[in-house]
Amino acid sequence: QVRVMESGGGLVQSGGSLRLSCSASGDVISLYTMAWYRQPPGKQREWVAKLGHDGTSTYTDSVKGRFAISVDSAKKTHYLQMNSLKPEDTAVYYCNVELYESGGSWPVDYWGQGTQVTVSP
Repeated sequence: QVRVMESGGGLVQSGGSLRLSCSASGDVISLYTMAWYRQPPGKQREWVAKLGHDGTSTYTDSVKGRFAISVDSAKKTHYLQMNSLKPEDTAVYYCNVELYESGGSWPVDYWGQGTQVTVSP
């Protein structure tokens, strides 16, 4: 079995920083692609950042230059460093990871449970 757990959310003032973590455990061989999504209050879930298997990172325009996605492959953990946070970044943040499971031939998609990030003015 595979378990994907997020951590690192919380309350921060505008201009502050937070780092979210997403750890995969269990029958995990390796990570393939990693991403972060968020769902602001009363809105649909939206894509925030992605780290491809080739190391290429991409970001939605509203977070470019402020957020950074990274991975520690040995720990099977990926991160979202969020700097210069704004009230409009307030949302539930979800991690998404495609990974190779033990005995599997293709990457399998998993989601974290979500973590609340609240940015006060």
